[in-house]
Amino acid sequence: MKYILTIIALTVCCFCGKAESTLIQQADSAYTADSFKEAADTYLHVIATEGNSAALQYNLGNCYYRLGEMGKAILAYERALRLDPTFEDARNNLEFVNTKIADRPGERGTFLGNALDAVANAARSNTWAWLAFGCFVLTVGGILAYFFAGNVGLRKVGFFGGFLTMLGCLCFIYFAFRSAAIATADNVAVVTSPSTILSTSPRVPKDRSQEAMLLHEGTRVEILDSVKSTTDSINSLWYDVQVDNAHRAWINAAAVEKI
Repeated sequence: MKYILTIIALTVCCFCGKAESTLIQQADSAYTADSFKEAADTYLHVIATEGNSAALQYNLGNCYYRLGEMGKAILAYERALRLDPTFEDARNNLEFVNTKIADRPGERGTFLGNALDAVANAARSNTWAWLAFGCFVLTVGGILAYFFAGNVGLRKVGFFGGFLTMLGCLCFIYFAFRSAAIATADNVAVVTSPSTILSTSPRVPKDRSQEAMLLHEGTRVEILDSVKSTTDSINSLWYDVQVDNAHRAWINAAAVEKI
């Protein structure tokens, strides 16, 4: 009986894997045939039914770029980099598409914070964690050498080497947590509407005095707060967003999508 169940399970897994491969092949073929809408819909179906991946988000971003939907293309590339920050093709395409959008936000964050984020994004959080573990093992080895080595030179190497690897371990742990925080942050969004007017308050501006600024698709914003608003019996969600260090305003949640 167990043998039969095992055969059934393996058959189902093989069938599912084949179905997923077929869908991806269909999407790839549609993209090659310049049927970018069909390819995008198929990639979205695979993501929804089979699971997400950096490669799928990258391919989806390419489809949206070909369709002229820069906001959704940037969103897909950003999501690909969330899953794999070492994905150079996705990073290069993201930088390229960012040169095509209308808005040019000013400086964001601080120099130190941006530098630390750049280092953290140089590897996955798991990679940083394994490096921290390796340094921890070396630190333990250094401690053992310091206390039990008979040679004075080895004891000195163990002491100073253990101290340095301990510092390395702490640094790698910090970057592991920072990389994980970047990958799981839910306070960053991309404007996906062709254009949207930001308001000085969480509601649709009644006149020009209540208009804060105009943003176009593809602009990245940081969500600071959210408020539900009711206007003419219509409920809507508004985000308090930071566009750059000098600009902050309210944007309708329907105009953006979280990464």
